Amino acid sequence: MSFKYPLLPPKDIIKAMKKLGFEKGSQKGSHAKYVNYNTGKIFIIPMHYEVARGTLKSILEQSEIELEEFLKKL
Repeated sequence: MSFKYPLLPPKDIIKAMKKLGFEKGSQKGSHAKYVNYNTGKIFIIPMHYEVARGTLKSILEQSEIELEEFLKKL
């Protein structure tokens, strides 16, 4: 079975999102907030071993970024 959203470590997601204009805003415990100051979009990423597929989908929806655009930045 093939999944549309990959399982990725947080560092890979953050690296791609930084290329898309996001910066770290703050962190509380194991969750970091990233902000795009140009668009005002915010997402929270759990700093765990892997980010679940559904969580990655939610991050991309909150950021209004298409999966294909995100995957190109990996």
